[in-house]
Amino acid sequence: QVQLVESGGGLVQPGQSLRLSCAASRSDINFNWMGWYRQAPGKQRDFVATVTRSGIIHYGDRFKGRVTISRDNAKNMVFLEIDSLKFEDTAVYYCAGQVYGYSHSDWGQGTQVTVSS
Repeated sequence: QVQLVESGGGLVQPGQSLRLSCAASRSDINFNWMGWYRQAPGKQRDFVATVTRSGIIHYGDRFKGRVTISRDNAKNMVFLEIDSLKFEDTAVYYCAGQVYGYSHSDWGQGTQVTVSS
């Protein structure tokens, strides 16, 4: 079993940038893909971005050009940088990933990002 732990959330002002981090609890496994989703209050969970071990990246349409995903395979970490934050970016951001050979995805507990002036 592996746990994913997010960090980096908090209260930010509109227009600022934020970098979220996610670390896996084990270093003896390899993730196929790792990525980020978010869920705003009262809304469904949205796909933000994923990155494969080989570096193939997919962004959700509404996030293209404003977020950057990156990954450190050696440390089993994934990062998300969000630029020009808006009020509507307020959400819980979840880290997710799928280990090679596993049929399920693992999810973190989420980190709250609140954009407020």
